[in-house]
Amino acid sequence: MPNTTAASDRSVVGQLSRPASFLLALPLILLLAFAFLVPLAKLLLGSIFAPTLTAEQYLRIAQEPIFVRIFLRTVQTAAIVTLLAFLLGYPVALVMSRLGGRAAMIVAACVLIPLWTSVLVRSYAWIVLLQRKGIVNSVLLNWGLIDQPLKLIYTEGAVIVAMTHVLMPYMILPIFSSLRSIPPELERAARNLGAGSWTSFLAVTLPLSLPGVYAGAIMVFILSLGFYVTPALVGGPHNLTIATLIGQQTTELLNWPFAGALAGVLLTVTLGLVGAFRRFLRLGKRV
Repeated sequence: MPNTTAASDRSVVGQLSRPASFLLALPLILLLAFAFLVPLAKLLLGSIFAPTLTAEQYLRIAQEPIFVRIFLRTVQTAAIVTLLAFLLGYPVALVMSRLGGRAAMIVAACVLIPLWTSVLVRSYAWIVLLQRKGIVNSVLLNWGLIDQPLKLIYTEGAVIVAMTHVLMPYMILPIFSSLRSIPPELERAARNLGAGSWTSFLAVTLPLSLPGVYAGAIMVFILSLGFYVTPALVGGPHNLTIATLIGQQTTELLNWPFAGALAGVLLTVTLGLVGAFRRFLRLGKRV
């Protein structure tokens, strides 16, 4: 009886009223408002009121083919990066979930240490690898596989490879979390019923890990849509994405209204994808 009373007292103490909860969250709300919401609102309003109410900036995006191509290229690049991150990251997450002890710590360190390294440093590392006199071209020349250096840097392929490397931890960690939550007895039961290793993986492990796959995919895809540093450094001026185009409009051309319109379209696409993802995930849970 005393234990029950103590537990109930702790539950009452742990419950906070709405005003108290709001006061605790108020500093974060104010920081988010002043650091993100207010500048974003000012940028979006500047694209509509330039200086009077107009849709000229948004019509320009739809009417000029180059901007439509940049948007489509960005979405295509994000989709390819997401697919590659899944194909390369799922086996790593599967190995992480089934290892233990020191081996698991080593694999986890290999995933987390690049995540803790600056994106700028990792992007410059790819420049060192892929430039005309870089490591890759030097090795190929020394082995006699090519006669002259290949153009590896400042290409769309370089952007895809570098972005996949940078964003892969965001795919691995959610999948790893889902795989770790799967009871090992389920796969053993499938084996006892006669299923092979591949069949048990397809019938048990993969379906139960899909929430982690969905979370990692949407995270990588959305980050790829707005990625700036790696495409700007590795892709160069001839492989513009939406983020690099917005940066060009603000820093070089000083066309803030048009940059706000680009940001508004990007934000709309991102929110639409997040909403579609959440709806798809709810439907998947019902099934």
